[in-house]
Amino acid sequence: MTTAPARTAEVAGSFLRLGLTSFGGPVAHLGYFRETFVGRRSWLDDREYADLVALCQMLPGPASSQVGMGLGLRRAGLPGLAAAWVTFTLPSAILLTLFALGLSAFGELGDAGWLLGLKAAAVAVVAGAVQSMAKSLTPDARRASIAGLAVVLMLVIPNSIMPTALVQVAAIVLGGVLGLAWLKRPHKGAKNRETPAETRVASRGARRLGISALIAFVALLVGLPALTAATGDATIRLIDIFYRAGALVFGGGHVVLPLLEAELVPTGLVDHDTFLAGYGAAQAVPGPLFTFAAFLGASMTTGPSGILGAGIALLAIFLPAGLLVIGILPFWERLRAWEPATAALTGVNAAVVGLLGAALYDPVFVEGITSPATLALAVAAFVAGTMWKIPAWATVISAGLLGWLLL
Repeated sequence: MTTAPARTAEVAGSFLRLGLTSFGGPVAHLGYFRETFVGRRSWLDDREYADLVALCQMLPGPASSQVGMGLGLRRAGLPGLAAAWVTFTLPSAILLTLFALGLSAFGELGDAGWLLGLKAAAVAVVAGAVQSMAKSLTPDARRASIAGLAVVLMLVIPNSIMPTALVQVAAIVLGGVLGLAWLKRPHKGAKNRETPAETRVASRGARRLGISALIAFVALLVGLPALTAATGDATIRLIDIFYRAGALVFGGGHVVLPLLEAELVPTGLVDHDTFLAGYGAAQAVPGPLFTFAAFLGASMTTGPSGILGAGIALLAIFLPAGLLVIGILPFWERLRAWEPATAALTGVNAAVVGLLGAALYDPVFVEGITSPATLALAVAAFVAGTMWKIPAWATVISAGLLGWLLL
């Protein structure tokens, strides 16, 4: 039997590898997670993984990081959640902090061969995830139709009419409605057996912890602005800015950038050119784009800055995500066992496949395939991952090296 510390160490090791190699943005991260934890480690199946992705897509904050936190929480409890977040986030946060502290500028990265290779590898990883999930979650005409409808919604509705984050939520909700109304519910089998007493106690404990986390989420969201206004303290102000950014933004890293720029640049807390330089560097590191907060915290012109500012900003922007995962996941697990919810979640899972399929085209394919050479590299990486079962991290590193040598 695997002990709790061993499981936590397993979580840390797995996510550290991902934190060092997961280039390509949040959609690519979901592909890396699926390949690692569903395909190779079998911590959960495709249906459970899609349920978790759907939940995190509907929450504010960095969806891929929340999926990682949820995976760590499921595997090893709160220590697992902490281990998943720290090891997945720290590599890029350290790199961006060093860059902010005076590391030489990377220069123009758009045409760098190694970066083109990494983007091509991300196309292959996401394509493999979509293919595998589609086999198990959209095996019939009705579920495939729900997935196709989600693709259409994502690609056809322009951002000027409805923000992409809201289209994602709408597609998931529509998938759930269609699943409830259109898909057959599983036949009832044997009566549910009595849940063991220790499991019931654990569930009650998880729900109590979840309620406490949700209360803390709301209390900080309301209390930090008031405390900032009352005290004028620079540290509390920094925490407030980044906590609100993490708590109120749907759609991931790119969506949070305008909010952070509006909070930091006009007020003179971060210089405009510094902000843009950091954003460019954030595109070239693995892991979540929300680690851009570490760069900004280190670059503050007043109040905490440097390593202290980086640490405060990083913790503040990810704290809402952790509180929401801890708060909602215990109730989500219970909801999944309710029979009508099972039918709805079947539709939601199909919609999630559609969302990933749409994202495979834009932004992953659009940004990753810029020439016949990058297409050839993506195809080679796809075959290596899906047919030869080469681990995603090895495929990514190899693609980066080939891009550096050949592109």
